Amino acid sequence: MSILENLSTMIVEALGPNGPLMLVGSLGFIMVLMTLPILLKRPDDPLDKLKVENTDNITGKRLRTGTANDKLEKYANFLEPQDAHEYSAMKLKLLQAGYQGKSAVRTFYFCQFALGLLGLVAGSLYIMFLPTDYEVTSKDLGVWIGGLGGGGYLLPKYWVTRRQAMRQEAIENGFPDCLDMLLVCVEAGQSLDQAIIRVSNELQSGFPELCYEFELVAQEMKAGKEKDAVLKDMAERAGVQDITSFVTVLVQSQQFGTSIADALRVYSSEMRDKRVMKAEEKANKLPTKMTLATMMLTVPPLLIMLIGPSVHEMSLAFKMNPQEAAPDDDS
Repeated sequence: MSILENLSTMIVEALGPNGPLMLVGSLGFIMVLMTLPILLKRPDDPLDKLKVENTDNITGKRLRTGTANDKLEKYANFLEPQDAHEYSAMKLKLLQAGYQGKSAVRTFYFCQFALGLLGLVAGSLYIMFLPTDYEVTSKDLGVWIGGLGGGGYLLPKYWVTRRQAMRQEAIENGFPDCLDMLLVCVEAGQSLDQAIIRVSNELQSGFPELCYEFELVAQEMKAGKEKDAVLKDMAERAGVQDITSFVTVLVQSQQFGTSIADALRVYSSEMRDKRVMKAEEKANKLPTKMTLATMMLTVPPLLIMLIGPSVHEMSLAFKMNPQEAAPDDDS
């Protein structure tokens, strides 16, 4: 027992009163890191492989596809969600954010795991290198270790959500101009396929996100894919209501045999009116948003100009007659 007591005393002197707890936590963390490679390199069951291959052959598609150079392919069962609906939802979210690679979902979950683990390590190192006289509480452990680990884990999700919102906003802002040019090309005698190619080439510098979608549509139609399916895929990748309505207009125009130019003309006029309405809405919100800034930037200078001279004169009078301003000692 004396050996254990001496060892506990040495740990407390070196790491502080919470030294044993920190040491046990560090050992547990190291054991988890040593166990992960064994779990990740576990060979797949041949029966599971056969079942997956048969399911893919029956459905005619593979849910998870990877390239030969994908280094995370062997960790797919650990990194990716096994639920098909969850996997499809995350893949759609990444598509709308602009990440259209085959291994985008796998890379996203790997970034979450790596950054979360890095946050835990950074928090543990910070706690370990605190001064010995600093008493580490459970709140400090939760804030630094749990906070940094949770922040690192949620950072990729925040980044993807922000990228998705920015990309959808860029597509929504550039869609009326692209639609106007598409209408001009169709009315000039070009087919819809040629008009889409022309728009993707001409407006590439101004609206790269939307032009990339148009270019992808043109390439898929050249490859022989059905036009309806191509347009619906574009609406799904964009995730913008205006694009979805535009695709619906084109599909219905093709199904009922109406003029595409007339449909584009009507929809283009609606898009221009909608853009004007959005500009007016932002202009009407501007005075309300500027109220607080106006008060903060106007009221303090106004008070300085009104009260400043009086304060200055009072200070000068105090300096000239300090005895009158000071209280009488005899009283």
